[in-house]
Amino acid sequence: MNNLTKPDQVADGLVVTLEYTLRVDGEIMDTSQDSEPIQFIQGEEHIVSGLERELYGMSVGAEKEVLVSPGDGYGEIESDAWMDVPLDEFPPEIPMEIGTQLRLRSQEDETLHARIATIGKETVRLDFNHPLAGKDLHFSVKVVALRPATEEEKAHGHVHGDGSH
Repeated sequence: MNNLTKPDQVADGLVVTLEYTLRVDGEIMDTSQDSEPIQFIQGEEHIVSGLERELYGMSVGAEKEVLVSPGDGYGEIESDAWMDVPLDEFPPEIPMEIGTQLRLRSQEDETLHARIATIGKETVRLDFNHPLAGKDLHFSVKVVALRPATEEEKAHGHVHGDGSH
């Protein structure tokens, strides 16, 4: 493909502009309907693998319903991804409510995401599973635009905006 040829199907190395709605258990979890479509480089694993795989070969204007199983989405629920933490170790500014999202630092200085699963008299159980782990993901998608990724975008591994953001 030379620079004069406009890509007509989703393929690796192309910037895909995608409108989408994500439903889980019949409830809309995320959508681009009231905002901008997402942009990503196909083949760079910027979106869940089950959705990325289903986009190959789609053309601009094409729409599709995609069902992504947990194994190709946010994974199965891992039984060892829980931790009980003494209640008195939580700073007072953290709301003690089930579902509260937390960002923690591991001993290796990695950022970990957790949410409060249960609150006991002396301990709080944290769930480190992704909130959508174990869930089937129902995507409604429409390819809005395709273009080759620039050399800079390929080198950096992500789409660069138009500077207006």
